[in-house]
Amino acid sequence: MKITKAGTASGCVVWLIVFGILSACLLPVAGIVGGVTSVSNFAMQTIGSIICPDGSNAESYSYATTTTDEYGNSQPSTAYELHCIDATGAIVKEDPVLYAFLWIGIIALIGLGIAALLAFGLAAPAGMLIARLLDRNKKTNIAANTEPE
Repeated sequence: MKITKAGTASGCVVWLIVFGILSACLLPVAGIVGGVTSVSNFAMQTIGSIICPDGSNAESYSYATTTTDEYGNSQPSTAYELHCIDATGAIVKEDPVLYAFLWIGIIALIGLGIAALLAFGLAAPAGMLIARLLDRNKKTNIAANTEPE
């Protein structure tokens, strides 16, 4: 009974370690992918169904603006907003930020889900590798224990 509890606990620890390593790699990638794709029409339509009031459609709106670089100089930039437009064509709601945060969050959750699934698949091989490495360190060298004659 104690071996089962120890095996289960060590398996969970190995899974957490593998999940942490995979998440450290996949989460930044998911953030970059979410940030780059947040201005796409697909992202706007997907998040627009959550943000926009009933009876309105989401549309992407972009305009030229300026931003300040690290030296304080103005640089040309493009800004993107989600506009919720009703049947008459009037703008019901403007959202410059929330849609992007939600989209990046959804992509990050997908990245964490992929990391969790990969961790399940890789936890057993990683556990066997760790056990083999630890077992190799425990074995004593017979030649080192013999005294020369």
